[in-house]
Amino acid sequence: MMRQRQYKMAFEFIQHDLMQRKENGLYRQSQISETAQGRYIKVAGKHYLNFSSNDYLGLASDPHLIKAWQKGAQLFGVGSGGSYLVTGYQQAHADLTAQLKEWLGVPALALFNSGYSANQAIIKLLLDKNALLVQDKLNHASLIEAGVLSPCKMLRFKHNDMQHLNQLLKRSIKSDTLIISEGVFSMDGDSAPIKKLHTQAKLFNAWLMIDDAHGLGVLGQQGQGSVVQAGLKNNAMHIYMATFGKALGVGGAFVAGSQDFIDHLTNFSKPYIYTTGLPPAMAYTIMIASEMVAQDNWRRDKLQHLITKFKYLASQNGILLAPSMTAIQPLIIGSTEKSIQMATKLKEEGFWVTAIRPPTVPVGQSRLRITLTTRHELEDIKALIKSICLVLHDDK
Repeated sequence: MMRQRQYKMAFEFIQHDLMQRKENGLYRQSQISETAQGRYIKVAGKHYLNFSSNDYLGLASDPHLIKAWQKGAQLFGVGSGGSYLVTGYQQAHADLTAQLKEWLGVPALALFNSGYSANQAIIKLLLDKNALLVQDKLNHASLIEAGVLSPCKMLRFKHNDMQHLNQLLKRSIKSDTLIISEGVFSMDGDSAPIKKLHTQAKLFNAWLMIDDAHGLGVLGQQGQGSVVQAGLKNNAMHIYMATFGKALGVGGAFVAGSQDFIDHLTNFSKPYIYTTGLPPAMAYTIMIASEMVAQDNWRRDKLQHLITKFKYLASQNGILLAPSMTAIQPLIIGSTEKSIQMATKLKEEGFWVTAIRPPTVPVGQSRLRITLTTRHELEDIKALIKSICLVLHDDK
């Protein structure tokens, strides 16, 4: 009986935490999408115009990439069969690595299964108790969490505030210091002042890392990303990281840097050493996707046209968007309850727009995160603006 009572009490915080999430309107659960990524999404038998996808260039269900995956499977098989240092690094991975190095102008890189894993690996690898990590306050959870778990000292500077960054570095600089910022911030859609970050890093002899998950493919010449958009070269960053699951439409991630840095990562990073490699068919598909992204300037042109039209129409209709020039266009609501209500009303109007709530964003900053892709048409933009106006009017 004693053992049974102890067992009943174990992990009882789980139910408490879930109940609290529900009471605060923060409970989350997955919605099953019944269609491929595209202009429309089908959920529970109903079709919606999809304004929540990170498939910015419309490649996730592109016929060329579907054929590429099939060809990759025929050439290299489905699974990699092991970690990269055992049997998991196949010709498909080598070809992808070579293609990315040429496209992005980086000396060396390592492949990862996800951006989350890549970010955690970098911080775990480089930063010991004597090191300093300085991050933008709005960096992705993968970066912040890794910093919290690391033995290093972590400081966070106010979002895109170079004066505050300078003050922190003056007070706390150490011989091993890493500054990290996103290139495009995933929830706000604004861009980092990369040139100024680069200047600060040089001034204090610190390393600079850019997480370009939401910039690669959509910004810069040939889609080379936020750093190139800012007028620098990717190899000017000590660490350049990005993912293949947004603009490239596939999945996985990479970390780029000097040959010595990548060799060190290959030899000492447990998340890299002890993880099964990306499926080779997937690696082959990513290579084809990156070639398409580099060549298909029309995709970026169309996306930029839609962004410009959306912002213009929003302004004309009194819709106050966050200051973003990218495909991520947040409408800050503030209240968690109101943001959920508005997202629900938009779904009733036929639009799939996600309400983003704490802890993903700060308390009081709940929002509708509207994302645009090349799959959209101008008529979709106009219809969404009209429905947002109706929902905002109903809410007053």
